[in-house]
Amino acid sequence: MTKESAVNHYAQVGVETGLMDASPHSLILMLLEGAIISTNIAKMQLENHNIPEKCAAISKALAIIDEGLRASLDKKAGEEIAENLDSLYEYMGNRLVMANLHNQTEPLDEVVRLLTEIKEAWEQIKPKSDVPASAPQPSASVEQPPKRESQSYGKA
Repeated sequence: MTKESAVNHYAQVGVETGLMDASPHSLILMLLEGAIISTNIAKMQLENHNIPEKCAAISKALAIIDEGLRASLDKKAGEEIAENLDSLYEYMGNRLVMANLHNQTEPLDEVVRLLTEIKEAWEQIKPKSDVPASAPQPSASVEQPPKRESQSYGKA
């Protein structure tokens, strides 16, 4: 294993550990940040005329928006807000596709602006309980076993 691949592997383990310990609120912030970064990378690659890397960055941003942000919406619980976010995420996806097809930076700038506004609003939310997603959730129906007196086995 080369030094570079070892460093990349170590970084990946750190990311995976961070994801496992993150609260749902923090996960959404990570997804938003990832989509912003990927869209900015797409713009930079477009400006550098590196079309394959631009396409890869736009594909990553689309995946984060569709498979992460849109997929995490709970339309029953979130009602109108979730529906509006779903429509906005769909619009952003369309803008990313247009930027990719026509090699335009303006739609990329618009998507970054929209994602940044959502992220800033999300950062203002103070969750009631920012318990990590991997933490066991308390249950009212679970009873504690009775405490036992310590017993001594063998000769005294």
